[in-house]
Amino acid sequence: MTNRRRILGIDPGSRLTGFGVVDFDGDKALYVSSGTVQSIDGAFADRLRQIFESIGDIVSEFRPDLVAIESVFMHKNAGSALKLGHARSAAICATFAHSVEVHEYAPREIKQAVVGSGAASKEQVQHMVVSILDLDGVPSPDAADALAAALCHGHQRRLRAQLGTGKAIAGAR
Repeated sequence: MTNRRRILGIDPGSRLTGFGVVDFDGDKALYVSSGTVQSIDGAFADRLRQIFESIGDIVSEFRPDLVAIESVFMHKNAGSALKLGHARSAAICATFAHSVEVHEYAPREIKQAVVGSGAASKEQVQHMVVSILDLDGVPSPDAADALAAALCHGHQRRLRAQLGTGKAIAGAR
């Protein structure tokens, strides 16, 4: 019996939405794919539709068992936070037709899990993602953040399994 699980990480954004697909086979994280969905110029509703359709296509193609998505954090600008929330919702709704579990993590939790510091820079996240997944190149910041979300959830799952409980660890929903 295999313990392989495929996790899709999503770093939502109204202009750029990062995605990263990682397979976990026991303790080993294996890179599958990553990239960004760049929203078209135009009406905000059209950008949301593009995020929804693109994430739906990614879920159809890679068939993840789980989705880990970055939760909304407080912005200085309420309008930006609201747009981010809409983009995040479009990405989450795109997974519904595929019946995958969705888990949310705060940006600080993701950074803590991957870098060891909740205040890590984007460059530090990129560096650790390259190191952990043994990548030949450096993914874009948004794709690296999405890969980090997938890695964060993989670490949470492993920790829960080691503790012998199915209960969520802080931040996992």
